[in-house]
Amino acid sequence: MRTDERPGKRPGGGQPDGPERRPAGGPGRPESVFERIYEVVRQIPRGTVATYGQVARLAGNAHWARVVGYALHVNPDPDGIPCYRVVTRDGRVSDAFAFGGGNRQRELLEADGVRFEDGHVVMEEFAWEPLPPDDGGYRV
Repeated sequence: MRTDERPGKRPGGGQPDGPERRPAGGPGRPESVFERIYEVVRQIPRGTVATYGQVARLAGNAHWARVVGYALHVNPDPDGIPCYRVVTRDGRVSDAFAFGGGNRQRELLEADGVRFEDGHVVMEEFAWEPLPPDDGGYRV
């Protein structure tokens, strides 16, 4: 097998297509995975949180939870994309929070009115529940 015929390679060599290598959205161009993630995160209302897995599902692929973390770590617009509203499935904040560590993430969430118990968000009370469209799926 020639090098340029290996799975995951584009014809003629080069890097495999990954979420961050796809072209950004624009006229006639597909939207990048990161942009899809940012669009979901922009919709998380103040006073609620979403999980990495939930953002991944809403962005188009339930297996992208780790990619959500990568995207949020390089958030290009912290004021417009509230990445601090994304937590683990059990409501824990990230120790690696890109803008000041877990304590800063917690401060921002508490300023939004989110309550913590035993070191994690009270998910039963503060989990974001986007409204399903008529076809039974989620709309972003």
